[in-house]
Amino acid sequence: QVQLVESGGGLVQPGGSLRLSCAVSGSRVSVSGMGWYRQAPGRQREMVATIATNGMPEYADNVKDRFIISRVVVENTVYLDMNKLEPEDTAVYYCHKMMSNYWGQGTQVTVAS
Repeated sequence: QVQLVESGGGLVQPGGSLRLSCAVSGSRVSVSGMGWYRQAPGRQREMVATIATNGMPEYADNVKDRFIISRVVVENTVYLDMNKLEPEDTAVYYCHKMMSNYWGQGTQVTVAS
């Protein structure tokens, strides 16, 4: 069975950086599209970044200048490097296997001074 386990969330000051990790088991990140989503209180879950099976990344407009999604095949892990964080980035971040119903448990990111 597929399991996605996020880690790396925490409290960071505006302008800071944070790296989120998604450890994947039961599926290879090299043969499945992966994505990062986030959900803030009172808002719907939104796509943050995706990486296709060929490695092509795609980003939401409000993060494309600041975030980088990547994968390390040997680790079977997907990363989200977040830079120049803003309070609006505060949310629970979820790892997702595209075209599936598999989600991680989420990791909290709080951006506040």
